[in-house]
Amino acid sequence: MNPIQVRDVKIGEGIPKICLPIVGHTQYEITSQAMTMASLKPDIVEFRADWYDECTDKENLIEMLKLVRKLIGKVPLLFTFRTIAEGGLQKTDRAGYLRINKTAIDSGIIDMIDVELMVGDEDVTELTELAHSKDVVVVMSNHDFERTPDNVLLKERIEKMIELKADIPKIAVMPENNKDVLRLLELTDDIHTKHPDYPIITMSMDGRGVVSRIAGEIFGSAVTFGCARKASAPGQIEAGELSIALRILHFNLYQKEM
Repeated sequence: MNPIQVRDVKIGEGIPKICLPIVGHTQYEITSQAMTMASLKPDIVEFRADWYDECTDKENLIEMLKLVRKLIGKVPLLFTFRTIAEGGLQKTDRAGYLRINKTAIDSGIIDMIDVELMVGDEDVTELTELAHSKDVVVVMSNHDFERTPDNVLLKERIEKMIELKADIPKIAVMPENNKDVLRLLELTDDIHTKHPDYPIITMSMDGRGVVSRIAGEIFGSAVTFGCARKASAPGQIEAGELSIALRILHFNLYQKEM
């Protein structure tokens, strides 16, 4: 795999990188969480802008991004405005989604941006091209909080992300049974084998899907999402415990080489 370099982090190389979300409604909540992130030293910090009450105001959003950047230092910053359709908190129309994401890209503060596949090819292409012109890495995503679609459909979505120039395709699904989790892991392995040069992110959510959050190094998922104080999705593991689990798995995979 050709890893993607984001600041000092190589995504797609070695132990899956831990991303921790900032999910606060106010400046106080966000800055408090950002300070916690700085002490935990995650590989990536995600700023979930849809949680921030003032995210639709351009000046407030930029000032908040500046503050988060100051607090987390050189840790790569992923900007995400999650739509309600895919688990977000704030309703916005097409123009609002584009405006918020363009503000983040143009700010020069973020390193990565989440672009939802389902907002439509035209908008995805516009945001992706703008992001790449600013050297911002595009995590193209799709989330299903109700079920795990069949693998044919999930493969089509990931192939579409690659076609639309995603740097890192991401799929998150909700399992209804154990077989759904197994299918997600199988999908991950298949995509990783077919597209070895693309770091991908996959996860099966909720408690049943926890295994997918720690087994990425085996099946090919390059980033896993944990939590510090507050989770942004079902099944996220506390950062310290997640780090220990990933290292135990890594050690046992490669102990003959160590």
